[in-house]
Amino acid sequence: MTSYVLRRLPSAVVVLVGASVLIFAVIRLVPGDPASSLAGPDATPESVAAIRHQLGLDRSVVAQYLSWVGGVLTFDLGTSFVIGGDIGGLVIDGLGNTLALAVTAIVLAVLLAVAVSVSTVLYPRRWLTSLSAGVNTVSVALPPFVTGVLLVLVFAVAIPVLPAGGVPPGGYLTRPDITVQYLLLPAVCLALPVAAALTRFLTESLRTELGKPYIVTQRALGVRERDIVLRSALRNALPSMVTALGLQVGQLSGGAVLVEAVFAWPGIGQLIEQGVSRRDYPVVQVVLLLSVAVFVLVQFATDIVHAWLDPRIHVGART
Repeated sequence: MTSYVLRRLPSAVVVLVGASVLIFAVIRLVPGDPASSLAGPDATPESVAAIRHQLGLDRSVVAQYLSWVGGVLTFDLGTSFVIGGDIGGLVIDGLGNTLALAVTAIVLAVLLAVAVSVSTVLYPRRWLTSLSAGVNTVSVALPPFVTGVLLVLVFAVAIPVLPAGGVPPGGYLTRPDITVQYLLLPAVCLALPVAAALTRFLTESLRTELGKPYIVTQRALGVRERDIVLRSALRNALPSMVTALGLQVGQLSGGAVLVEAVFAWPGIGQLIEQGVSRRDYPVVQVVLLLSVAVFVLVQFATDIVHAWLDPRIHVGART
């Protein structure tokens, strides 16, 4: 396992370095000038030039990049141009809210996927299969902002049983019952497309496993179908589901921006939207690089879990 992990580290570092260069370059291509925005429409050229010098925007692109990377490596993320405040504080506040939402959504997605897939395989009724396929199609087809608006209209307006948006006013741990109410709608909205994708992967993996010789042998020995599915087929189908879950991190990151906007959730998604709309380069750069780092980290963790679940990967790592 150790050699397998060490072999994967260089590729992760290369991805992060490449992402930092690409993010820094693309941000500079966005129309508009932060110095002009800060100075105002009536500012003189001298005032704009002074602000550019103060922000370091008059230096060469290479010097700006090296300065930014050096700050990131030393955890000195700088100060926001427009939003205001220390970028590290802004990121920590937003990241905590986004992690709470994302973890809840992942747990819901996994539980839904396992429950639907196992039920579909254990009880192969035509109506159940059609219902599952229909719900999966709708969950993938509807964008998160449409699903979010529908959930708000139903459960916060027509049947006012849940809050329409915002975070728990007293924190997540003060009143767990209140926290669940605030998390439920945005987490369900974010979890539905992920659960649909995981359900397809897991259902097909279970059906593939149930057609293998060791399953036929267990059936011949009189092992109950429920035990076969839950104790044998499900365990062997988990590696593919773990891989699919890792790939869905990108779906979660993109969906989080829309979901946080719909439910007024002050997370990383809202921070990205504010940074882009106000041309706040330092904030956008840090948040995008953080998103890539989280994606790489999750992929890395997914590969490790996959290797732990599938011994054949261990063998491949030693050769």
